[in-house]
Amino acid sequence: MNEDTIVTLVGIRMATPGLEFIFKGNIPDCNGCRFKNSCLNLTEGARYKVVSVRNTSPMDCSIHEGGVQAVDVIETPWTVMVESRMAISGSTIIYKPIHCNETECEMIKFCDNPGPAANKKYKILNISSEPTGKCIKNYSLKLVDMQE
Repeated sequence: MNEDTIVTLVGIRMATPGLEFIFKGNIPDCNGCRFKNSCLNLTEGARYKVVSVRNTSPMDCSIHEGGVQAVDVIETPWTVMVESRMAISGSTIIYKPIHCNETECEMIKFCDNPGPAANKKYKILNISSEPTGKCIKNYSLKLVDMQE
């Protein structure tokens, strides 16, 4: 496997190559589990993609029906809109979502993205593209891929 992959445990229903998820962190039911360190080895709030399923038997889990399965995951970037002046490839920004109530705008899913945490530092990996439409509010925006 690639050196950027992480071996972790996910619910058996999530153990599908290509599935993407946001790691939500620890819950109280995990505290006494013997597999806790293997399940909770990801960064809370980060986005991951299952790249392969390990050839192991599922393990019992009190949270996931059917148990958990060992998988290889990679952290995947968030694709979001940022103000053009902040869109510099390789730079680190404090992410501020563009809250917008223009529900008819085709870009709203990138502007008001519920995934990445506001006021947290992210590195802009690259400028993905120019927006495909015009911002209804006339903001100057760029679509970027960013990661913690």
